[in-house]
Order: sequence, then structure tokens, then C-alpha cells
Amino acid sequence: MFEVIQETIIDVIKLIPFLFITYLIMEYIEHKTSEKAKKTIKKAGKWGSVWGSFLGIFPQCGFSASATNLYAARVITLGSLISVYLSTSDEMLPILISEAVPFSTILKILIIKLIIGMISGILIDVFLRIKNKGKEDEEKIVDLCEEEHCHCDHNGIIKSSIKHTINITLFILVVSFIINVFIKLIGEETISHLLLNRPILGPMVAGLIGLIPNCVSSVTLTQMYLQNLITSATMISGLLVGAGVGLAVLFKINKKIKENIKIVILLYSIGVISGIVLEFIGLQI
Repeated sequence: MFEVIQETIIDVIKLIPFLFITYLIMEYIEHKTSEKAKKTIKKAGKWGSVWGSFLGIFPQCGFSASATNLYAARVITLGSLISVYLSTSDEMLPILISEAVPFSTILKILIIKLIIGMISGILIDVFLRIKNKGKEDEEKIVDLCEEEHCHCDHNGIIKSSIKHTINITLFILVVSFIINVFIKLIGEETISHLLLNRPILGPMVAGLIGLIPNCVSSVTLTQMYLQNLITSATMISGLLVGAGVGLAVLFKINKKIKENIKIVILLYSIGVISGIVLEFIGLQI
């Protein structure tokens, strides 16, 4: 057990400088583009799913929460919301960068999530337009709740970067420790046999992990992928379902509980089915 603790702490400490630099860059991008991103998706109209997918893959803290607020106010469509959820990667990007994963690998993962998010959003909106054709839209735009989950706008770039670095370091420390203990107790071969060789079970389990409404889901999935406990297709499945704090905000501000549950089921289904398809076509990144 002492060896597990020692290895976990050393591995995490090595990541801290890279995490800080990554978050510093991310914070700069967010402070420069956050409002523009919100305005873009609000004005996108029928192209909301396309813009939602593109904006979702950019490292912006709380963008899934912002999109949720816009959907709850009926400013954007369900397809646009789902496209943002599917393309959002939460903490995957800084972890992969800090672990020196090849840029080509990161790019492939982001592009796959982008395409799945875009296509899914477009199909959802087309289906709903056909279904609701001729019906009068009774929904009205209401005042937006501007509450963000991290309140980064009130802090400077450096302070926000330090805050994110500390938070994610603690998450990685805990998750890595649990995974390492899990490996020691059960054995890497057993875990690999359960998940790596299960093209249906793997994505289903990853999707359940993705439903955790904070960054622990993306941290867990990415760490498992880096330790070769799950395939890239299984990781993508979970990351597609993972929408950061978006789902937590959805249940907080959208009072239609049945609608929220349907959105969760839809998101989970798209993520799992996509992962299963990627497994069967033999995707390896």
C-alpha cells in the first residue's frame, strides 16, 4: 500500500507544472472568447448544433453550464445543447497535454467528439422540427440564470489557473490512488479482460462514469485510458456522455424533471452507441 501511495504522489507531482501552464493558456482563451462564444451560439439558429460542437471542444470553463442556461431559457434548441454536451471534454484535454500525449492523438479524439456531437445535434433538431411542424411554439424566452459553477470571471487569469490546478491535482491524486489500489487488488489482467475485451460492456460502464456531473468522470476515464485499462473507443464513449457540470445545472434550473431525465437518457444512449460502433469498427488511437 505504501508503494501505491508513493507512486501516486510522485506521478501527480510531476504533472503539476504542466497542468498549471495548460490552465493558464485555457484561462486566457476563455477570458478572451467566452462572451463571444455565448453570443455566437445564441445567434446560430438552425446552425446551433454545428457551432455548439465547435465551441464545445474549446477549453472553456463552464461552457456546458452556459449552454444549459441558454437551453433552459429556450434561446437554443435541444440539438444545440446535446451537441455541446457531446463535444465537451472537461478535464480530458489538460490531462492528456500534461501527460505529453501526442498532439495527433488528442486531435483525433477531439475531431471524433466534434463530428458525433454535430451529427447528433443536427439529427435531433431535424427530428423535432418534423415532429412539431404546424404546432405553435408556446415556449417563451425567459431571463437567463448567469450562475457559473466556478465563478472564474471574478478572478484574474493567474489566480483562476492556480485554483483549477489545485482542484484537478487533488482529483487526479484521489482518482489515481483508487485506480492504482484497484489494479493492485484485482490485477491489471483481470481488469483488462473485463473492459478491454468487452465492446458492449466497456462503453456502457464508461457511460455510467460519464454521468457523474463533475470533472471526476473525465479524470477517471482519461486516467484509465492512459493506464491501458480501457480502449480509446470506450474512453470516448464515456467522454461523450460526460458534460461537465452541465447536467447538474440542468436539474437545478430546468424545472421539467421528466424532460431532464429524457435528455440524460438521450445523452447516455448516444455516447454508449457511439462507443460500441467505434469498438466494432476497431478504432485505436
